[in-house]
Amino acid sequence: MLSPACNIRLDHKLQALEGQFKQLDFTKDNLTQKFEHHSKMLASQAAQDELWTAVLALNFTSMELNIVYSYVIEVLICLHTHVLEKLPDLVSGLPTLASVLRRKVKNKCIRDVWESVLEECGLQEGDITALRTFFIAHGNKAEHYSAKVRQMYIRDVTFMITNMVKNQALQGSLLRAVQLIEKGKAVTASEEQKSSLKELIPTVKN
Repeated sequence: MLSPACNIRLDHKLQALEGQFKQLDFTKDNLTQKFEHHSKMLASQAAQDELWTAVLALNFTSMELNIVYSYVIEVLICLHTHVLEKLPDLVSGLPTLASVLRRKVKNKCIRDVWESVLEECGLQEGDITALRTFFIAHGNKAEHYSAKVRQMYIRDVTFMITNMVKNQALQGSLLRAVQLIEKGKAVTASEEQKSSLKELIPTVKN
């Protein structure tokens, strides 16, 4: 049998080993979390780069580009308008969609309303990223067409997008934008709104 002194030393060693194992577990968990976070950031950056590549590679004619742009901008106006309707006290502080997107990060009230509006419109954050990217890439050279003008040129814009937009994320977002407008949920841009379209979102790539 071990002497009491040996038992004490053994207990101390076991406690020391247990402490070392706990520290190793903590370090492992910390490294795992950092790795997962880094992997998510890389995946997000890769998806963003892929989206930009897809948007810039679109082979629309000027007329086709204007038609798709018209749906995109009307949806962005729709979202901004719906947010302001739900937050009348913050109208002066949310003059553009960009201001909504900035302030929702730190303001829970704005964030909750934003998420509610997206849900009502059948959209997700990924759709907004795609639509904003399209706007940033093509907004400086595109022109807004009214619904009547759009129908004069293209009878089935859904078919056109499905056949010409190969990136699935971008294609899905554009199709949902068209569906939202065609269902009549989006507001029609007034002349005053159209004059300030360029202010709706940032004009530079993040």
